[in-house]
Amino acid sequence: MMGELIKAPPRAARALSVRQRCRALACSRATYYRTQAPRRWRGREENLRRHLYRLAEEWPAYGYRRLTRALHRHGLHVNHKRVLRLMREERLLCRRRRRSIRTTNSQHGLPIYPNLLPTVSLTGLDQVWQADITYIRLPKEFVYLAVILDAFSRRCIGWALERSLSTDLSLQALRMALAARRVSPGLIHHSDQGVQYAATEYIEQLQGAEFRISMSRQGNPYDNAKAESFFKTLKYEEVYLWEYTDLAEARQRIGCFLEDVYNRKRLHSALDYRPPVEFEQTLQTLTSA
Repeated sequence: MMGELIKAPPRAARALSVRQRCRALACSRATYYRTQAPRRWRGREENLRRHLYRLAEEWPAYGYRRLTRALHRHGLHVNHKRVLRLMREERLLCRRRRRSIRTTNSQHGLPIYPNLLPTVSLTGLDQVWQADITYIRLPKEFVYLAVILDAFSRRCIGWALERSLSTDLSLQALRMALAARRVSPGLIHHSDQGVQYAATEYIEQLQGAEFRISMSRQGNPYDNAKAESFFKTLKYEEVYLWEYTDLAEARQRIGCFLEDVYNRKRLHSALDYRPPVEFEQTLQTLTSA
């Protein structure tokens, strides 16, 4: 009887709802749907799996929500629950590594500034810059990465990678950001209380550019959460996937990731799943319209 329903003319088939057909055939919805077009569904599933594999290979640290949005951008409109199921079946869910090693030394006698971020409501670019430092493990040594992010677009606008955890490291990142962006008086520079950011030379550079200086509370990483989140992304999507042989290779690969991948390609959930550069371009277009 089910075969007769499948072979029925389109108009006759459309005359009954799925519920009515299931009642007439005494079968469940699942059974009915499985008999309707199994080949077509299998073809769609295989096509989805192929796209999912390709995206998961390109973005091995993407979770199921971000992969779902990436599939949407490729014209495949699929539910995130289905993507999660397929990722579990294919063992594409990424594993996290534990964090270690502190890079912040706040035990110093240099001036400390209050946290200004709770008083700010971001509405555009270059209102708040957030700075932080992390370590990169090489075969025989540790090197240190300092970055500066635009808090509104999450774009990395300055960075430096060196062997020394010194003030010069943070100054290199700051000077790159200053060369890349226009700074208006009153822009907030936020960091932790580390000696690299409290050093006299660094503070003088900020004051010369008329920044407002803001620092996290001691021992509270949540005050600089965007920078912490950025480092998590960097570690899981770049650093943990490679074994850099030396500082030169680490600088080359991390630089490519920051400039070409993170800023221009990686989808950011806080930006409606757009890369920072695309988000900034869209924002500038809306502002000038």
